[in-house]
Amino acid sequence: MSTNASRPPLPPFTEESARLKVQLAEDAWNTRDPERVALAYSEDSEWRNRSEFLKGRKAIVGFLRRKWQRELDYRLRKSLWAFHGHRIAVRFEYEWRDDFGQWFRSHGNENWEFDPSGLMTRRYASINDQSITAGERRLIPRAS
Repeated sequence: MSTNASRPPLPPFTEESARLKVQLAEDAWNTRDPERVALAYSEDSEWRNRSEFLKGRKAIVGFLRRKWQRELDYRLRKSLWAFHGHRIAVRFEYEWRDDFGQWFRSHGNENWEFDPSGLMTRRYASINDQSITAGERRLIPRAS
């Protein structure tokens, strides 16, 4: 795929297209494939993720590689919170375990801004973590 390709749905968003954009993001992140996920972001995309600030696809790919090396068995759910024009806000939660077997649930909010081609130019994420037991997990993948 070209780095300048269009990423439908495109802004301005309707409720239907915003929900689809959120679902497509959830599906991509659940692949845990940094290169695939990064294609949804503009070449100069700006991120704030917790206390980390990133700029550009290369930095995003590196961040996601580190993230998924540390956050094992990662599983994410996103839900639309609000949308207007070229912006979408989402609530999310994801579960993961560390290499000692401790499970965590991370939850928070993201604010997204898109260019006319549907690439995300800004992503600001506020995230909190809580320790959980394996029995408290809610995001268990369905058997195929």
